[in-house]
Amino acid sequence: MMKKIANYLLPAICLVAVVFSVAAFNKAGAATPAAAVPAGQPVDLTVAAEKALPSVVHIKYVQNSKIKTVEVQSDPFSDFFSDPFGGFFGRGNGGTQKRQVQTPKKTATGSGVIISTDGYIVTNNHVVDGADELTVTLNDNQEHSARIIGTDKTTDLALIKIDGKNLPAITIANSDDIKVGEWVLAVGNPLGLNNTVTAGIVSAKARSLGANGVESFIQTDAAINAGNSGGALVNTRGELVGINAMLYSQTGSYSGYGFAIPTTIMNKVVDDLKKYGTVQRAMIGIQGIDVKNYVDSQKDQGKDIDLGTMEGIYVAKVVEDGAAADAGIKEGDVITAVDGQKVTRMAELQEIIARKRPGDKLSLTFLHNKKKSTETVTLKNEQGNTKVVKNADLDVLGANFREITDAQKQQLNVSYGLEVIKVDNGKMKEAGISRGFIIQRVNNQAVRTIDELQTIVKEASTSKEPVLYIQGIYPTGKKTYFAVPLTND
Repeated sequence: MMKKIANYLLPAICLVAVVFSVAAFNKAGAATPAAAVPAGQPVDLTVAAEKALPSVVHIKYVQNSKIKTVEVQSDPFSDFFSDPFGGFFGRGNGGTQKRQVQTPKKTATGSGVIISTDGYIVTNNHVVDGADELTVTLNDNQEHSARIIGTDKTTDLALIKIDGKNLPAITIANSDDIKVGEWVLAVGNPLGLNNTVTAGIVSAKARSLGANGVESFIQTDAAINAGNSGGALVNTRGELVGINAMLYSQTGSYSGYGFAIPTTIMNKVVDDLKKYGTVQRAMIGIQGIDVKNYVDSQKDQGKDIDLGTMEGIYVAKVVEDGAAADAGIKEGDVITAVDGQKVTRMAELQEIIARKRPGDKLSLTFLHNKKKSTETVTLKNEQGNTKVVKNADLDVLGANFREITDAQKQQLNVSYGLEVIKVDNGKMKEAGISRGFIIQRVNNQAVRTIDELQTIVKEASTSKEPVLYIQGIYPTGKKTYFAVPLTND
């Protein structure tokens, strides 16, 4: 029977997922190796549990009830009997209708890890995404309201903050130092059971499941269940080595394997969120696959492939003008090492790149027609340069907005939109948008509220093409279209 990934999760149901933390808050030096345990002897995990439990918190998520406008498919027969003239006025014939519905209040729970004494906490993006209220409960049952500092959907990471002093921050270890077979503890709040600890071993490293854009999971057989999202994976010294991520299951409950994001990735991601408000993601500019997986796929097609190695990353595609292309890497090459460090799987390469920022350089060793070469690569951001990328706010547009009135809807025969009520110096003025213009769609997304516009602006500002394509209508009924660049070239 084919296995499937269960519990990769929405905030409303708060199942287990991926999280990261940050070594920037841990000024201690590298952890000392654990004392060797004689073969066959049990490991005492009580000290690790005592150290880790106070640092792991319970997070309650609340999304309030809201009024939303949705499109529904109408039934031509029910429409006829409720309004026999509906067809004459454009409502019949089984088309769509816009209706207002009230969404239910949503609550969910998850876990988080305190990474600094002044209240920074790491958790999953899905735990906090869309939340109107976040309540953090500490191990001693003290409750605090939390605010979101930054989130990153690609890694399913969020950094939140509570007000406090001398909080029990966890010690962060280097996940590179853990070994397969080493004992670890998963600490969190699964299935409503707060302050729960489960034990297991590291059963694999650098796992990729295809659930996130960046993956290099620590695999463990410590039990992970719903509610563990954002909890800690710790070593036998109680030091954080990863954030409990997701489980691999046919049932949605623990059945042998759980996954955590290593601290080597989380350190940089959370540091970026704190410094820049968004992740400075470095791009190598390739699409790749493990060599073994590529060779196996070719064999399935009856093709005999010899790449000169069975370990490394097969380059399936090279992005034009990307970092790899600049270094002369071609489709069909095989990447075998980064900065002299052997890489055998795509997940290992992702983990290395995830620690870097645009503008960083690295040495890439690869095979081209089985011939070994080494080149220096300068990593770029998604926009193809090495600049710092920041989330744009509505302020960059230099305008004020308000939702259109019922009278405006009736006059213009529209059901939604944002009116531009003031234009100052900013991107909208540069694009030629004037007061009175009504925005209806931006980047092919309907815009009904200021919050929706804000979300689109933020997403566009860090995308490969930082431009707003705005469609709308003037009070005269004239429809028009504008392109509003968000960068300064």
